[in-house]
Amino acid sequence: MYDSGKVIAGLVILVVLLTFPFWYNLGKAAPAPEPKLSEKAKAAKECVESKAYMTAGHMQLLNEWRDTVVRNAQRIYVNSSGKKYEMSLSNTCLDCHTDKAEFCDKCHNYAAVTPYCWDCHVDPKKEAM
Repeated sequence: MYDSGKVIAGLVILVVLLTFPFWYNLGKAAPAPEPKLSEKAKAAKECVESKAYMTAGHMQLLNEWRDTVVRNAQRIYVNSSGKKYEMSLSNTCLDCHTDKAEFCDKCHNYAAVTPYCWDCHVDPKKEAM
């Protein structure tokens, strides 16, 4: 009465067309890069927070640090275990993670993310050149 066979065939074709990019690229994704730790970072064995927290939430932590330092002039961060750190990208983060290209850029390039950290901060390796 309503050409249900044609409607169902059309819906099947529509679903196939909409999901084609996922089917076509199934299993072709590049593996996630593993950031390279410096010897100092390996020796420290801990960051300001746990590895899982830093992997998932480093951007929120850095934004919180930026706001706290710039707006409130507070420079001490107390982590979840009570240890104190200076809130400084240059002096705390880059002190251990010295190679921006091997640590920061690997994941950011993989995720196609362009952080604006380097709009204000200077990459120490570029500055040395």
